[in-house]
Amino acid sequence: MFAKIYRPSKTAMQSGRAKSQDWVLEFEPAMAKRPDPLMGWASSGDTRRQIHLHFDTKDAAVSYAQRYGIAFQVRDVRETPRKIKSYAANFDADRKEPWSH
Repeated sequence: MFAKIYRPSKTAMQSGRAKSQDWVLEFEPAMAKRPDPLMGWASSGDTRRQIHLHFDTKDAAVSYAQRYGIAFQVRDVRETPRKIKSYAANFDADRKEPWSH
């Protein structure tokens, strides 16, 4: 039983940072998916794949894994730098790149 602890990145479908502030503990798959003979869907007998535990802090997730003897790997967060822009900057006379339609 091996788990990874990470903070999910924000999806491309959202502009805010909701659901990306929690730390998640999820288990690595124990077996590969295989096609179901009847429907052809990908299936697996590994039920731990469905478990996603959410924690407020990285330390809480690590202490949970240590308390229950779960081998884990922490994937640290790479923060993207925020580019603060104003709408008025689009119309500056000294723009670095040309602006045309």
